[in-house]
Amino acid sequence: MGINGRLQRYLLPASIMALLLFLSSFWLPQIAMRDCETSWHPCLSFNFYLPTLESPVIPHPGGVQSGGQQGERGVVLGSVPPLQVCQGQQFQVWRLMSHLTSSMATHSDDVLLEHYLYSWDELIKFMESLGPLVSFFSQKVKDKIAVIRELAQQEKEALEKRTAYSSVRSMVESELQRGLVNFSVRTRSGCRNLLRLHRSLLWILLLLQGLGEGPDAQGVYRTPGELCRDAYTVALAPHHPWLIRSAAELVFVALPDRRVFLDIVCVRKEEEVGPVLNIVVDVMREVYTRTQSILEEHNMIELP
Repeated sequence: MGINGRLQRYLLPASIMALLLFLSSFWLPQIAMRDCETSWHPCLSFNFYLPTLESPVIPHPGGVQSGGQQGERGVVLGSVPPLQVCQGQQFQVWRLMSHLTSSMATHSDDVLLEHYLYSWDELIKFMESLGPLVSFFSQKVKDKIAVIRELAQQEKEALEKRTAYSSVRSMVESELQRGLVNFSVRTRSGCRNLLRLHRSLLWILLLLQGLGEGPDAQGVYRTPGELCRDAYTVALAPHHPWLIRSAAELVFVALPDRRVFLDIVCVRKEEEVGPVLNIVVDVMREVYTRTQSILEEHNMIELP
Protein backbone atom coordinates (compact mmCIF):
# COMPACT_ATOMS: atom_id res chain seq x y z
CA MET A 1 0.00 0.00 0.00
CA GLY A 2 1.44 3.38 -0.99
CA ILE A 3 1.76 6.46 1.20
CA ASN A 4 -1.46 7.93 -0.17
CA GLY A 5 -3.32 4.69 0.57
CA ARG A 6 -2.08 4.62 4.16
CA LEU A 7 -3.02 8.26 4.66
CA GLN A 8 -6.54 7.60 3.40
CA ARG A 9 -6.86 4.59 5.68
CA TYR A 10 -6.12 6.61 8.83
CA LEU A 11 -7.49 9.99 7.82
CA LEU A 12 -11.03 8.70 7.16
CA PRO A 13 -11.71 7.52 10.76
CA ALA A 14 -10.01 10.64 12.12
CA SER A 15 -12.14 12.86 9.88
CA ILE A 16 -15.33 11.12 11.00
CA MET A 17 -14.47 11.61 14.67
CA ALA A 18 -13.55 15.27 14.10
CA LEU A 19 -16.84 15.86 12.32
CA LEU A 20 -18.72 14.17 15.15
CA LEU A 21 -17.09 16.44 17.70
CA PHE A 22 -17.99 19.45 15.57
CA LEU A 23 -21.61 18.36 15.22
CA SER A 24 -21.87 17.60 18.92
CA SER A 25 -21.24 21.26 19.70
CA PHE A 26 -24.71 21.98 18.32
CA TRP A 27 -26.45 19.37 20.50
CA LEU A 28 -27.93 19.78 23.94
CA PRO A 29 -25.33 19.88 25.90
CA GLN A 30 -27.33 8.29 56.01
CA ILE A 31 -30.81 9.67 56.62
CA ALA A 32 -34.36 8.69 57.43
CA MET A 33 -36.26 6.93 54.66
CA ARG A 34 -38.96 9.59 54.65
CA ASP A 35 -36.40 12.28 53.76
CA CYS A 36 -34.66 10.63 50.83
CA GLU A 37 -36.84 12.18 48.10
CA THR A 38 -35.77 15.69 49.07
CA SER A 39 -32.24 15.01 50.32
CA TRP A 40 -30.76 13.31 47.24
CA HIS A 41 -28.73 11.00 49.49
CA PRO A 42 -28.81 7.16 49.47
CA CYS A 43 -32.19 5.93 50.69
CA LEU A 44 -31.30 2.35 51.56
CA SER A 45 -29.17 1.27 54.47
CA PHE A 46 -25.65 1.48 53.12
CA ASN A 47 -24.69 -1.64 55.08
CA PHE A 48 -26.18 -3.76 52.30
CA TYR A 49 -23.45 -2.56 49.95
CA LEU A 50 -20.39 -2.13 52.11
CA PRO A 51 -17.61 -3.66 50.00
CA THR A 52 -15.03 -6.11 51.19
CA LEU A 53 -11.35 -6.31 50.35
CA GLU A 54 -11.45 -10.09 50.61
CA SER A 55 -12.74 -12.61 48.10
CA PRO A 56 -15.83 -11.38 46.24
CA VAL A 57 -19.18 -12.46 47.67
CA ILE A 58 -21.38 -13.51 44.76
CA PRO A 59 -24.98 -12.21 44.89
CA HIS A 60 -27.81 -14.72 44.86
CA PRO A 61 -30.73 -13.23 42.89
CA GLY A 62 -33.06 -16.12 43.61
CA GLY A 63 -34.34 -15.20 47.06
CA VAL A 64 -34.96 -12.45 49.58
CA GLN A 65 -32.63 -12.38 52.52
CA SER A 66 -33.59 -11.26 55.97
CA GLY A 67 -34.74 -7.67 55.78
CA GLY A 68 -34.94 -7.73 52.00
CA GLN A 69 -37.78 -6.23 50.01
CA GLN A 70 -39.31 -7.84 46.93
CA GLY A 71 -39.99 -5.45 44.05
CA GLU A 72 -43.17 -5.60 41.98
CA ARG A 73 -41.45 -7.41 39.10
CA GLY A 74 -39.49 -9.86 41.20
CA VAL A 75 -36.30 -7.82 41.68
CA VAL A 76 -34.85 -8.20 45.14
CA LEU A 77 -34.17 -4.88 46.81
CA GLY A 78 -31.97 -4.57 49.84
CA SER A 79 -30.72 -8.17 49.68
CA VAL A 80 -27.45 -7.91 47.79
CA PRO A 81 -24.45 -9.23 49.77
CA PRO A 82 -21.26 -7.18 50.02
CA LEU A 83 -19.37 -6.84 46.75
CA GLN A 84 -15.64 -6.53 46.34
CA VAL A 85 -13.82 -3.23 46.02
CA CYS A 86 -11.91 -3.02 42.75
CA GLN A 87 -8.76 -1.32 43.89
CA GLY A 88 -7.02 0.99 41.49
CA GLN A 89 -10.03 1.78 39.29
CA GLN A 90 -12.79 4.36 39.28
CA PHE A 91 -15.80 2.19 38.43
CA GLN A 92 -17.18 0.15 41.35
CA VAL A 93 -20.01 -2.38 40.95
CA TRP A 94 -21.04 -2.10 44.60
CA ARG A 95 -21.46 1.68 44.24
CA LEU A 96 -23.56 1.28 41.10
CA MET A 97 -25.80 -1.21 42.91
CA SER A 98 -26.22 1.19 45.83
CA HIS A 99 -27.36 4.01 43.56
CA LEU A 100 -29.66 1.84 41.46
CA THR A 101 -31.45 0.33 44.44
CA SER A 102 -31.68 3.69 46.20
CA SER A 103 -33.47 5.08 43.15
CA MET A 104 -36.30 2.57 43.73
CA ALA A 105 -36.48 2.73 47.52
CA THR A 106 -39.66 4.72 48.16
CA HIS A 107 -42.05 3.92 45.29
CA SER A 108 -43.08 0.76 43.48
CA ASP A 109 -43.75 2.59 40.20
CA ASP A 110 -41.30 5.50 40.19
CA VAL A 111 -37.57 6.27 40.17
CA LEU A 112 -35.92 8.86 42.41
CA LEU A 113 -34.22 11.14 39.95
CA GLU A 114 -30.95 12.09 41.59
CA HIS A 115 -30.17 8.51 42.58
CA TYR A 116 -30.80 7.62 38.94
CA LEU A 117 -28.27 10.29 37.93
CA TYR A 118 -25.80 9.02 40.54
CA SER A 119 -26.10 5.63 38.83
CA TRP A 120 -25.17 7.30 35.57
CA ASP A 121 -22.15 8.95 37.19
CA GLU A 122 -20.90 5.45 37.93
CA LEU A 123 -21.84 4.08 34.51
CA ILE A 124 -19.84 6.88 32.87
CA LYS A 125 -16.79 5.57 34.72
CA PHE A 126 -17.54 2.15 33.28
CA MET A 127 -17.82 3.57 29.76
CA GLU A 128 -14.61 5.58 30.05
CA SER A 129 -12.76 2.47 31.24
CA LEU A 130 -13.32 1.01 27.78
CA GLY A 131 -10.96 3.38 25.99
CA PRO A 132 -10.73 6.89 24.52
CA LEU A 133 -13.06 6.28 21.56
CA VAL A 134 -15.97 5.67 23.96
CA SER A 135 -15.42 9.13 25.48
CA PHE A 136 -17.43 10.75 22.67
CA PHE A 137 -20.55 8.87 23.77
CA SER A 138 -19.85 9.30 27.48
CA GLN A 139 -19.56 13.06 26.96
CA LYS A 140 -23.05 13.13 25.44
CA VAL A 141 -24.33 11.34 28.55
CA LYS A 142 -22.57 13.88 30.79
CA ASP A 143 -24.20 16.74 28.88
CA LYS A 144 -27.68 15.32 29.41
CA ILE A 145 -27.09 14.69 33.10
CA ALA A 146 -25.85 18.26 33.47
CA VAL A 147 -29.03 19.67 31.89
CA ILE A 148 -31.31 17.77 34.27
CA ARG A 149 -29.26 18.76 37.30
CA GLU A 150 -29.22 22.37 36.22
CA LEU A 151 -33.01 22.39 35.83
CA ALA A 152 -33.38 20.81 39.27
CA GLN A 153 -31.06 23.38 40.82
CA GLN A 154 -32.93 26.26 39.19
CA GLU A 155 -36.20 24.96 40.60
CA LYS A 156 -34.69 24.50 44.04
CA GLU A 157 -33.46 28.08 44.07
CA ALA A 158 -36.85 29.34 42.91
CA LEU A 159 -38.97 27.31 45.34
CA GLU A 160 -36.38 26.72 48.09
CA LYS A 161 -37.15 23.00 47.99
CA ARG A 162 -37.08 20.07 45.58
CA THR A 163 -40.46 18.98 44.28
CA ALA A 164 -40.76 18.63 40.51
CA TYR A 165 -37.35 17.02 40.06
CA SER A 166 -37.46 14.62 42.98
CA SER A 167 -38.46 11.68 40.77
CA VAL A 168 -38.97 10.72 37.14
CA ARG A 169 -42.75 10.83 37.45
CA SER A 170 -42.85 14.19 39.22
CA MET A 171 -40.48 15.71 36.65
CA VAL A 172 -42.54 14.43 33.71
CA GLU A 173 -45.83 15.66 35.14
CA SER A 174 -44.41 19.03 36.18
CA GLU A 175 -42.74 19.77 32.85
CA LEU A 176 -45.91 18.84 30.99
CA GLN A 177 -47.97 21.17 33.19
CA ARG A 178 -45.49 24.02 32.68
CA GLY A 179 -45.35 23.54 28.90
CA LEU A 180 -41.63 22.72 28.86
CA VAL A 181 -42.11 19.62 26.70
CA ASN A 182 -42.74 19.95 22.99
CA PHE A 183 -43.73 16.88 20.99
CA SER A 184 -42.75 18.44 17.65
CA VAL A 185 -39.45 20.28 18.18
CA ARG A 186 -36.44 19.89 20.45
CA THR A 187 -36.59 21.66 23.79
CA ARG A 188 -34.17 21.91 26.68
CA SER A 189 -36.39 19.89 28.96
CA GLY A 190 -35.52 17.29 31.55
CA CYS A 191 -37.87 14.83 29.84
CA ARG A 192 -36.06 15.00 26.51
CA ASN A 193 -32.67 14.47 28.12
CA LEU A 194 -34.03 11.69 30.33
CA LEU A 195 -35.30 9.86 27.26
CA ARG A 196 -31.78 9.86 25.77
CA LEU A 197 -30.33 8.55 29.03
CA HIS A 198 -33.06 5.93 29.11
CA ARG A 199 -32.12 4.62 25.68
CA SER A 200 -28.44 4.53 26.63
CA LEU A 201 -29.28 2.60 29.78
CA LEU A 202 -30.84 -0.11 27.62
CA TRP A 203 -27.64 -0.24 25.58
CA ILE A 204 -25.49 -0.87 28.66
CA LEU A 205 -28.07 -3.26 30.12
CA LEU A 206 -28.02 -5.43 26.99
CA LEU A 207 -24.22 -5.32 26.86
CA LEU A 208 -23.87 -6.49 30.48
CA GLN A 209 -26.54 -9.13 29.90
CA GLY A 210 -24.55 -10.48 26.97
CA LEU A 211 -21.33 -10.52 28.95
CA GLY A 212 -23.08 -12.56 31.64
CA GLU A 213 -24.10 -15.27 29.18
CA GLY A 214 -22.06 -18.44 28.75
CA PRO A 215 -20.11 -19.65 25.71
CA ASP A 216 -21.62 -21.28 22.65
CA ALA A 217 -21.62 -25.01 21.92
CA GLN A 218 -17.96 -24.80 20.88
CA GLY A 219 -17.00 -23.08 24.14
CA VAL A 220 -16.45 -19.70 22.48
CA TYR A 221 -17.63 -16.47 24.08
CA ARG A 222 -18.96 -13.65 21.94
CA THR A 223 -16.58 -10.71 21.85
CA PRO A 224 -17.43 -7.43 23.62
CA GLY A 225 -17.39 -5.74 20.21
CA GLU A 226 -20.08 -8.11 18.92
CA LEU A 227 -22.17 -7.75 22.08
CA CYS A 228 -21.85 -3.98 22.05
CA ARG A 229 -22.82 -3.80 18.36
CA ASP A 230 -25.92 -5.93 18.92
CA ALA A 231 -26.96 -3.88 21.96
CA TYR A 232 -26.41 -0.65 20.02
CA THR A 233 -28.48 -1.95 17.10
CA VAL A 234 -31.45 -2.53 19.40
CA ALA A 235 -31.20 0.44 21.77
CA LEU A 236 -29.58 3.39 19.99
CA ALA A 237 -29.06 2.87 16.27
CA PRO A 238 -32.75 3.45 15.38
CA HIS A 239 -32.44 6.96 16.85
CA HIS A 240 -29.05 7.92 15.38
CA PRO A 241 -28.19 9.34 11.95
CA TRP A 242 -25.85 7.50 9.60
CA LEU A 243 -22.79 9.48 10.68
CA ILE A 244 -23.16 8.51 14.33
CA ARG A 245 -23.83 4.88 13.43
CA SER A 246 -20.65 4.85 11.34
CA ALA A 247 -18.62 6.30 14.19
CA ALA A 248 -20.07 3.68 16.54
CA GLU A 249 -18.62 0.97 14.31
CA LEU A 250 -15.15 2.37 14.94
CA VAL A 251 -15.80 2.14 18.67
CA PHE A 252 -16.91 -1.50 18.48
CA VAL A 253 -13.78 -2.51 16.57
CA ALA A 254 -11.54 -0.78 19.12
CA LEU A 255 -13.16 -2.27 22.24
CA PRO A 256 -10.87 -4.32 24.51
CA ASP A 257 -11.22 -8.07 24.90
CA ARG A 258 -13.49 -9.92 27.32
CA ARG A 259 -10.87 -10.19 30.07
CA VAL A 260 -10.61 -6.41 30.31
CA PHE A 261 -14.39 -6.13 30.73
CA LEU A 262 -14.36 -8.72 33.50
CA ASP A 263 -11.54 -6.90 35.27
CA ILE A 264 -13.58 -3.68 35.12
CA VAL A 265 -16.48 -5.36 36.95
CA CYS A 266 -13.97 -7.00 39.31
CA VAL A 267 -14.64 -10.62 38.34
CA ARG A 268 -11.66 -12.96 38.24
CA LYS A 269 -13.25 -16.29 37.35
CA GLU A 270 -15.64 -17.11 34.52
CA GLU A 271 -17.99 -18.96 36.89
CA GLU A 272 -18.48 -15.72 38.84
CA VAL A 273 -19.48 -13.64 35.82
CA GLY A 274 -23.10 -14.77 35.50
CA PRO A 275 -24.10 -14.40 39.17
CA VAL A 276 -22.53 -10.94 39.50
CA LEU A 277 -23.74 -9.47 36.21
CA ASN A 278 -27.19 -11.06 36.39
CA ILE A 279 -28.07 -9.32 39.65
CA VAL A 280 -26.80 -6.00 38.28
CA VAL A 281 -28.81 -6.50 35.09
CA ASP A 282 -31.94 -7.45 37.07
CA VAL A 283 -31.83 -4.27 39.14
CA MET A 284 -30.95 -2.15 36.11
CA ARG A 285 -33.86 -3.68 34.19
CA GLU A 286 -36.26 -2.77 36.99
CA VAL A 287 -35.12 0.86 36.81
CA TYR A 288 -35.43 0.79 33.03
CA THR A 289 -38.92 -0.79 33.15
CA ARG A 290 -40.25 1.77 35.61
CA THR A 291 -38.90 4.65 33.53
CA GLN A 292 -40.23 3.12 30.32
CA SER A 293 -43.70 2.78 31.86
CA ILE A 294 -43.77 6.44 32.90
CA LEU A 295 -42.58 7.66 29.51
CA GLU A 296 -45.10 5.47 27.67
CA GLU A 297 -47.90 6.65 29.96
CA HIS A 298 -47.20 10.24 28.87
CA ASN A 299 -46.45 9.45 25.19
CA MET A 300 -42.80 10.50 25.48
CA ILE A 301 -41.05 7.54 23.86
CA GLU A 302 -40.33 9.46 20.66
CA LEU A 303 -39.65 13.00 21.87
CA PRO A 304 -37.59 14.88 19.23
